[in-house]
Amino acid sequence: MEIRGTVIAIGETQQVTEKFKKRDLVIEYAENPTYPEYIKLEFHQDKCEKANELREGDDITVDFNLKGKPYTNREGVTTYYNSLVVWKFNINQTSAGSTPEYAQASSNGSAPIDDDLPF
Repeated sequence: MEIRGTVIAIGETQQVTEKFKKRDLVIEYAENPTYPEYIKLEFHQDKCEKANELREGDDITVDFNLKGKPYTNREGVTTYYNSLVVWKFNINQTSAGSTPEYAQASSNGSAPIDDDLPF
C-alpha cells in the first residue's frame, strides 16, 4: 500500500523486547484538505535507522504493509491490533513556494480539474 503526506512527528526508537524494536512516524494525509487525517505508521527492526533521513515538514510517499494480530488477555477476552509497517519511503522534491497540486488553478485561471472522476 502507498500513501503520500507531510511528516508531522518522528518518534524515538523503542526497544519493545530483547529482539524487537520499533519507531513511530506520523504523517498528515490530506486527501480532503479541509479534513486532514493524521496517520501513525511504524518502522520495525533495522528500518528504524532509516527514519533519521526524515525531517518534520517533509513531503513523503510511504510504502507500507497492513498488519493485524489478535491478543487474548488473562480473562479470555480477545482484542485485535492493526499496524501500518513502513518498508520504503521517498522524500518528494517540491520547489520552494510551490502550491499543492489540489490548490493550483489551470492555466486559464479557472478552478482545477480533477481528472480522476469516475464518470
